Amino acid sequence: MNPKIIRLAICAATATTLMHGAIQAELSAPRPNVVFILADDLGWKDTSLYGSKFCETPNLDKLAKRGMLFTQAYAANPLCSPTRASIMTGLYPARIGITEPACHLPVVRLEAKLVEKAAPFQPALQVSTATRLKTEYYTLAEALHDVGYTTGHFGKWHLGQEPYSPLEQGFKVDVPHYSGPGPTGSYKGPWRFPAELNFTGQPGEHIEDRMATEAIRFIRSNQDKPFFLNYWAFSVHGPFDGKADLIKKYEAKADPKDPQRCPVYGAMVQTFDENVGRLIDVLDELKLSDNTIIVFFSDNGGNTSNRIDGIRGTKYDINDPVNGIPPTSNAPLRGGKATIYEGGTRVPCVVVWPGKLKPDSRSDALLSSVDWYPTILDMTRVMPKQAVKFDGVSQTPALLGRGAPRDTAFCSFPHYVPATGGVPSVWVRRGDWKLIRFFCDTPEQTDRFELYNLKSDIGETKNLAAEHPDMVKKFDALIHQHLKDIDAVIPVKNPAYDSTAKAPEPGKKTQKAKKPVDNKTSGGKDVRQQIEKSSDAI
Repeated sequence: MNPKIIRLAICAATATTLMHGAIQAELSAPRPNVVFILADDLGWKDTSLYGSKFCETPNLDKLAKRGMLFTQAYAANPLCSPTRASIMTGLYPARIGITEPACHLPVVRLEAKLVEKAAPFQPALQVSTATRLKTEYYTLAEALHDVGYTTGHFGKWHLGQEPYSPLEQGFKVDVPHYSGPGPTGSYKGPWRFPAELNFTGQPGEHIEDRMATEAIRFIRSNQDKPFFLNYWAFSVHGPFDGKADLIKKYEAKADPKDPQRCPVYGAMVQTFDENVGRLIDVLDELKLSDNTIIVFFSDNGGNTSNRIDGIRGTKYDINDPVNGIPPTSNAPLRGGKATIYEGGTRVPCVVVWPGKLKPDSRSDALLSSVDWYPTILDMTRVMPKQAVKFDGVSQTPALLGRGAPRDTAFCSFPHYVPATGGVPSVWVRRGDWKLIRFFCDTPEQTDRFELYNLKSDIGETKNLAAEHPDMVKKFDALIHQHLKDIDAVIPVKNPAYDSTAKAPEPGKKTQKAKKPVDNKTSGGKDVRQQIEKSSDAI
């Protein structure tokens, strides 16, 4: 036989053996731990990672040095509970039916419905959201638990109380086991949680300090086995409340010309960042960092409204029309929390995957919160024990520098939010282009469209819909097919609409929507009415 052929055969056999050995080593290696850090209401511009000159986040900077920063990461909804549901299921919120943060309400509603009636100044009948994450979904926590992970949830859940709490959704530990948005009144102890939780805190103890302490205890207790730590912070959602020394610090650096200048908010962001640092430090101390995946994300954009939450009776009361200071600004992005614009859904994002992705790198890949479930399964080499289908895609190609795995993303928000000017709407993002469809949002109750090129106009200042009618038609067809595919409940014309009717001024009593269609599980109470009574919902 030709010696050259023999050498080639030997080389091929050797390469095959080495590759097989590498694969076997990979499969037999301990599964990596997973730490998922989810901030509440932390905007795209609220960290130094994305250019904030006001908020100080050195620990998030440290995290990004170890991993990959995503510049075009999106929450699948501009409010918290829907995005949380998308993370747990890998599905779009409109498919699940949870499209508003109503999961703390007593009404149990498992399917979304249209309301029967609406105020005459509203052109559309909006959606009445589901109020619980159904346990029939095979969650990310269940998939990891079923292959041997110890699972713990710490902080805000907001997807339903028992029998829909973290303990029924795959987690073995849940602290403080609370279904609501967070403590009322103050973040400093003694906290105002339901008495049955027996979770009050020492006087002056900050809730985020306590949550990190509990999470660290979980890490120490499970350092010898793979764990999934779901650290879903209460911060920086209201009640707006910071540590006194930090408020003074940010008072001193606040620039009246800077749209980010609220000292209380700066203090809250720093406390959140400090506790992220505590988690990083304990992983380093226990020598777990080299085998721990860390995800940092936010559930929606920063809160820019001057009518949501606040610290009443102080000069930082944002309900005060004279002295109020908006919590934050997402500029150059337009809008914020509870709006369909970039400021409402584009969020900060960092992924750390030791030994796999290039440290201190960045990606412009399009990412949605529905992608976390399949991505984490890929990163942990987990084949789920139950069949599961996703709207999301694995982002491992982007993490490994092999290209963007998705070219299109969607966000559906079929609700009115008077505080932010939000109206029932949906957007599609493909490439540099974004089309927004506003349902029935004209005097004739027809859909209205806004088209933006985000590469040249990240602030969504120039609507190009009239200049590109063919693109509007093409992108609207994508929206139509998407809503059909996910079986979304779609707003329709309000038969009682009066184009001459005026919406009440902010702060004045509004006409409430009546009970939704087929509302058998609501006990006669309308979800919309309960949401309007609960300022903590958003």
